[in-house]
Amino acid sequence: MSEAAVVEERGEEPTGAYAGESLGDPADVPAEAAADRAEPRPEPEPSAPTPRPEAPTANVLKGRIKVADEVVEKVAALAALEIPGVADLGGDLERAFESVRDRIGVGSKRATQGVAAKIQDQQVSIDVTIVIVYGHVVMDVATEVKVNVARSVSRMLGMHVVEVNVTVDDVRLPGEDSPAEAAQAS
Repeated sequence: MSEAAVVEERGEEPTGAYAGESLGDPADVPAEAAADRAEPRPEPEPSAPTPRPEAPTANVLKGRIKVADEVVEKVAALAALEIPGVADLGGDLERAFESVRDRIGVGSKRATQGVAAKIQDQQVSIDVTIVIVYGHVVMDVATEVKVNVARSVSRMLGMHVVEVNVTVDDVRLPGEDSPAEAAQAS
């Protein structure tokens, strides 16, 4: 018989499960046939790309990071102003000076007004002077300012806050504008 005829004969013969025969003992089945009926084999994974050299970590990389006192003061000032009941920052003299500067049009209000920070060895102490809106409990507002300033400076700048001193310098009546706002309105 020719090779083509042999292929045809094999194609016509029913075999195994297709012929309705029972499969019998799995030990009688050739290993290749058993592997075909087994769960599909996972595809081989493509080879992993060549690893790149890792970026140096902060512990290995040399250099210094210095944070200016003004940065700490600005973060502390913004954190203090977030607290309900804080009307303004700074003492009488600072606010009066800012009012004069605003009236004559020289510069703008300093963001760090009423805040002083001292940094030593990643430890910082902060002094904040605030003006409270009348009707708020002074001790509660001052305590909230103290906690929020310490939390914000610690979280944003990664420094250990040793102390936060809050000075309540004045009380502002609700609806009363600050001297700078009153000057702008007139």
